Amino acid sequence: MEKRYLVGITGASGALYAKFFLQELRELGVKTEVIITEAGKKVWEAELNSSWNGLKDLAFKVYQEREISAPPASGSSLYSGMVVIPCSMGTLGAIAHGVSRNLLQRAADVMLKERKPLVLVVRETPLNLIHIRNMEACLKAGAVIFPAMPSFYQRPKTLEDLVDFFVKRLLVFLGFNPQGFKSWEEICEE
Repeated sequence: MEKRYLVGITGASGALYAKFFLQELRELGVKTEVIITEAGKKVWEAELNSSWNGLKDLAFKVYQEREISAPPASGSSLYSGMVVIPCSMGTLGAIAHGVSRNLLQRAADVMLKERKPLVLVVRETPLNLIHIRNMEACLKAGAVIFPAMPSFYQRPKTLEDLVDFFVKRLLVFLGFNPQGFKSWEEICEE
């Protein structure tokens, strides 16, 4: 079966993570569909200095959060999984408590009920107790919490190097083999 991934983009800072992730999935030949929130649109445009409409070049289909009857709202849709990148604390809280007020939240709920992979790339600091408890609730429900924490052992020279390495680590976690990824062992042997 062809791999199809949903990618959720919320209003948390970190639109560059989403852009790189979508570019990598496209290079890997993975069919992606995007759900973007209203806040996600604003952050995308502010951080990337480009229109969110450019997502149409990176994904097979782009949904807006108000399209609550779109295919991602149904468990009968054949998605391999969903990654919310970046995941705001508001979205995390809604997912943790089964609140489905928009398409992105409903799609995440569907992933959990259908026992499909749901990866939440949370982006906030510092964390309060509510955030931590919401992460725990999502984890217990079957989601993976994959914080957007860059690593430095690959000796990045630019912001793009940091984001690229994080995104490739995420892809490896999902079972892909992204071009140019080097593991800790490979980097240490250089």
